[in-house]
Amino acid sequence: MAPTVTADQFLAAAKHRRTVYGLKSTSAVSDKRVEEIVGQVLSFAPSSYNTQPGRITLVTGEKHKGLWDAIIAAAEPILKGAGEEVWKTMSGIFQAHKGAYGSVVFWDSGDAIKEAGAKHQSAAHMFPQFADHSTGMAQILVWTALELEGLGANLQHLQAIPPVEAVIKQYLDVPADYTLKAHLNYGDLAQPHPEAVPEKLPLSQTLKVVA
Repeated sequence: MAPTVTADQFLAAAKHRRTVYGLKSTSAVSDKRVEEIVGQVLSFAPSSYNTQPGRITLVTGEKHKGLWDAIIAAAEPILKGAGEEVWKTMSGIFQAHKGAYGSVVFWDSGDAIKEAGAKHQSAAHMFPQFADHSTGMAQILVWTALELEGLGANLQHLQAIPPVEAVIKQYLDVPADYTLKAHLNYGDLAQPHPEAVPEKLPLSQTLKVVA
């Protein structure tokens, strides 16, 4: 079957994606539509050996705000321990994230990774890394799709603060074997969508062609 979009159209969509911190507590895109987008990504995103270790939790509205209340409570003593200025800065950032409309939380299923290793024993040592590849692809697909719908989004990695992952797991009531990989806040734009591409290294450093 012939593709319905060109490579240039696909790359233009991917290039449109940006980190947007200025978000509103509203979403012009319905919860149902966001759920459809996430479901589509889960239905076709690749994974090594099609083992499908990725899991996603969609959190919206007041539940998103409650999630950030739990995150802030868990993070505060750790960040204050690093210094009052650290907490002052980070608490403002966290309040901004709380002010978004929703969250897309990305997980890996530890049980799925173990099952994949047991089934494909010669590659068992690689499946945690394969899972990282898979979740990264799902993250960029969801993020890009939400921005094409007119929303803004920013990707966070809250497992960097040790107690936070456990609090998120408890609040969202996910299985014990899940491992937090990333947390995408989203909402209507409270700032202009950034257009400029962040500066990148020259292709002479990052691309080698062997012909």
